[in-house]
Amino acid sequence: MAAPNPTHEKLWTPANIVTLLRICGVPLFVIAIISPWPAWLPVWADAEVWKSWIAAGIFILLAATDGLDGYLARSRGEVTNLGKFMDPLADKILVAAALLALIELGVLPSWVALVILCREFIVSGIRMVAASQGVVIAASWYGKAKTVTQIIAIVLFIIKDSTPVTTFSEVLSNHLYLISWAVMFVALVLTIISMLDYFVKAREILGFTKSARRARKQAERESAGSGEPDGCSGSGSLTAGQMASIEPAALETLAAEVLDAAKAAGLTVGTAESCTGGLIAATLTAIPGSSESVAGGIVSYSNEVKQAELGVKRETLDLVGAVSSQTAEQMAVGARAKLGVDIAVSVTGIAGPGGAAPGKPVGTVWIGLANAGITVSKLCRFPGDREQVRMLTVRAALEFLRDGIEGLEEAGAS
Repeated sequence: MAAPNPTHEKLWTPANIVTLLRICGVPLFVIAIISPWPAWLPVWADAEVWKSWIAAGIFILLAATDGLDGYLARSRGEVTNLGKFMDPLADKILVAAALLALIELGVLPSWVALVILCREFIVSGIRMVAASQGVVIAASWYGKAKTVTQIIAIVLFIIKDSTPVTTFSEVLSNHLYLISWAVMFVALVLTIISMLDYFVKAREILGFTKSARRARKQAERESAGSGEPDGCSGSGSLTAGQMASIEPAALETLAAEVLDAAKAAGLTVGTAESCTGGLIAATLTAIPGSSESVAGGIVSYSNEVKQAELGVKRETLDLVGAVSSQTAEQMAVGARAKLGVDIAVSVTGIAGPGGAAPGKPVGTVWIGLANAGITVSKLCRFPGDREQVRMLTVRAALEFLRDGIEGLEEAGAS
């Protein structure tokens, strides 16, 4: 009997079915709010009165399924790529349909929809660019609050009296009108703030800022002939530049840069390591005075330790494996909480010589970073033997940590 393909993904999970039903329910909502269906039911005298309430009820029901499909996916360990694509798409379709319907009815001005929809397209583009570089930008509370207030505002506009309010006295006397616009104003402010938050988090990816030290190091690596400006990819044997970058003296210099940056910013750091087995923490603590900034490190070589000590979710390990962006990020978040530090770096990968999996050859390493405001990760593919992969991982993790600290320092100064 052939073994099941571990890379095959069940598409139509209960969560994905709920998401699909949300999309299919959008036309029903549009018909309920726009069409003159009360005229089709002469026997129902109050149909026109109930029209807005029925449309609002359908919208609320469809919006509520967003939380339901997320709960089903996480609780059943069935987070799929299809779901990751369909879920945000379904949300955007529902909100866009509601905004356009309200504009069609003359209840809402078109500029409101323009602001909201432009934000969604811009943020989707930023996340796509970040994902292409192996970086996952976590959603902030601004975005979650934006979604909730948008839903509430849309519901209020659906059920409020659609009679035009033209005078100041009418505005003051129509309390639901005032409440609807107050909530919509908050939603629009959060919409803009959450968009700017993505720009701040992705400023380096988008090329808005780059520390002089990082630029100098990149130039040094390129002049040394590494051929890999980001120091995070390659194949075959190590180049002379890569070999030089993992010499003890080079790693010691890099570790000192991390500690200098942490002291200057007043930050404490910690580590969570799998494939490196504590080498990152050892490199940092080999520097005299490191105790001022380094709180400690957690070596989570097994999945059990990743779960017990770092809070990595079992469904994450079952679905995408230990060597993944999700695991790296959860390790970094867990280390930061467990060690009580300001910023934590994590690594999980395949150092070899065995352990390769489809799509994850030897040398595949994910590096995670977490601070109070952002959790990110990046994918590295290192050449060389086991020891070389481990040392290249140490170097890349220290660079990622240093750049993360300097990014916080720059943000605090701006």
